[in-house]
Amino acid sequence: MTDPWTDAVRAMTDAMHRPLGDAPTRPYDPLALFETMGRFAGGLMADPQQLLAAQAEAAREWGNFWANIWSEPAEQPKDRRFAAPEWQDDPWYRAIRDAYLLASAQMRRVAAQAGGAPADRAMIAFLLDGWLNAVAPTNFAMTNPAVVERTLETGGANLLAGFANLVEDVASGKGIVRRRTDPDAFVKGETIAATSGQVVWQNDLCQLIQYTPATADVAAEPLLYVPPLVNRFYMIDLQPKSSLVKWLVEQGRTVFVISWVNPTEAHRAKGVEDYVLSGIIEAIGVVATRTGRAPDLFAFCLGGTLSAIALAWLAAKGRGGEVNSATLIGSMVDFADMRDWSAFVHEAHLAALEGHLERQGFIDSTELQQLFAAMRANDLIWSSVVNHYLLDKPAPPSDLLYWFEDGARIPAAFLKSYNRDLLLNNALAEPAGFAVAGDAIDLASIATPVLSIALKDDHVSAWEAVYRGARMLGADFVLGGSGHNAGVINPPAAGRHGFWTNDAMPATGAEWLAGAGKHEGSWWPWWTDWLDAHGSGERVSARQIDDGLEPAPGSYAKAA
Repeated sequence: MTDPWTDAVRAMTDAMHRPLGDAPTRPYDPLALFETMGRFAGGLMADPQQLLAAQAEAAREWGNFWANIWSEPAEQPKDRRFAAPEWQDDPWYRAIRDAYLLASAQMRRVAAQAGGAPADRAMIAFLLDGWLNAVAPTNFAMTNPAVVERTLETGGANLLAGFANLVEDVASGKGIVRRRTDPDAFVKGETIAATSGQVVWQNDLCQLIQYTPATADVAAEPLLYVPPLVNRFYMIDLQPKSSLVKWLVEQGRTVFVISWVNPTEAHRAKGVEDYVLSGIIEAIGVVATRTGRAPDLFAFCLGGTLSAIALAWLAAKGRGGEVNSATLIGSMVDFADMRDWSAFVHEAHLAALEGHLERQGFIDSTELQQLFAAMRANDLIWSSVVNHYLLDKPAPPSDLLYWFEDGARIPAAFLKSYNRDLLLNNALAEPAGFAVAGDAIDLASIATPVLSIALKDDHVSAWEAVYRGARMLGADFVLGGSGHNAGVINPPAAGRHGFWTNDAMPATGAEWLAGAGKHEGSWWPWWTDWLDAHGSGERVSARQIDDGLEPAPGSYAKAA
């Protein structure tokens, strides 16, 4: 073990020798944040009766708080930050916790009363949540029982070593808390993204991977996976025990996967239509040539949005039969309600982002990681602050977080079109609202069987919004348990999360859920039954690979 004083001095010395960096542009407009806060404050002052009512209710709640502070503790709140027993059993820590939670609830209640545009309301909620998450008592040494215990145990060495970690992260200039864990826990192609396969085709945007069969015969219809651009494809091929790819291959499926290139400045002009035509459509053709069958598409998040565009373009060209079915997981096509994300779909922020993109040609993976971390700050920022800056403890290895941190860039042209056309203008919700290579498309024209799978606790693609998109597509709908990423990686052997089904498609998601039946375990087997019901039912000899270019996961997935 190294001396914490030495570590701290080394970190500060290294920081002083590193350039501060140059950031002439930002991917957001700071002035717009202050303007939003000003409108919010003006709205509060414009309705003094509502403000007085909120203050009176707050005074009553604080009176009750102080009157009952030493009474028998109530049920422990379901908040992972306060899982340590001291937060419930020790009156001092319990009072701190309950005071923080009460004040947070009161502030959020006032913020929820704000009027104005949805983007303004979302930005106020985002800023307030960010501040409340930052000032939580768990984030301070004197008010976190685990940190107090650790400090007494080490004689304060944990705080000194944590300070060295803080200086190191600040000096990196990345604006993120680096998760300190075993750097050798995962190696792509060996312990993660390790399912056997070969790259069988590539162009300047993507590689196409075909996986080695594990059964003597396979379903006639092959599967083709379309991942989002934000991260690498291998969320569906993490460790073998949780790999969806491995499970599908073992179920007798021929699996192909698109692996997007990590774009550079040279790709700045690659737009949405390039990814649809040169990526998805070309891959569909290659899969059909190699197997003699129209594939079953399946896609996740932004990959599902692009897949819907590809299906609509094929329909517009009279080529809808080139895809047998499509499964869109956690994917939105109707962006009328983006919940928290609508905070960033604002003219001033989009203009600032476009200026930033013009300078460097892409949005960097670190900037995307900052954004996603800010949306889930307690899990992706403050838990690491406590672990690495206060406790000086490494984080346990996590295949899902390893994948999350292995981000990718997005080209300027793609992001400009995606943000303005699809998010701001919600072009896909309109007939002929969006065009691909000059061809207007209409999602209502898609005749291909579609299954839409939403995740109940999804913080990126709210399940009710995914449900509205399913109705637009005339799709079947299933609701899985858990969140945006964890809800997808749900192997049957784990027996977790559960899922809901309902043959009816009423007007709202709430009505759908009220009439849905819950099933225990994973949705994966239910999904393959759905694929069987929409396939030919034929089995063919396993498709061996004898013309691979390089082993999976391929050089595009490994490239920085």
